[in-house]
Amino acid sequence: MPRITIGLGAVLIAVGVIAYITSGFASWTALIPAILGAVILACGLIGLRNQKVGIHLALVVAILGILGTGMNVLQIGALLAGEAERPAAVITSTITFVLLIIYVILGIRSFITARRWKNTQAVAPTS
Repeated sequence: MPRITIGLGAVLIAVGVIAYITSGFASWTALIPAILGAVILACGLIGLRNQKVGIHLALVVAILGILGTGMNVLQIGALLAGEAERPAAVITSTITFVLLIIYVILGIRSFITARRWKNTQAVAPTS
């Protein structure tokens, strides 16, 4: 999970920087995915040393990011109808939202796998 976390952080940084550049450097809010990405990347680096702490922190940040991007994602219908006020923000938020949802799912699966492994180790007889 730490490598996936670092990779996600790097992708989010790229999404934010690309959004900022394509918006003509008009609004710093286009960098929000990059800020999220930097924090998640830092959590991934922490996770290399202490996986439990780093990945838990990254998942908390991801859930906050999902909640924060949700309002723009709800405007996807307006974007498809050509009525969105800020189409670039809706697209960037949707990309960020989807990436974070996938990451949270992977994190939950990782926790379930770790728990199952721990339980099988506790049950297995020692020699």
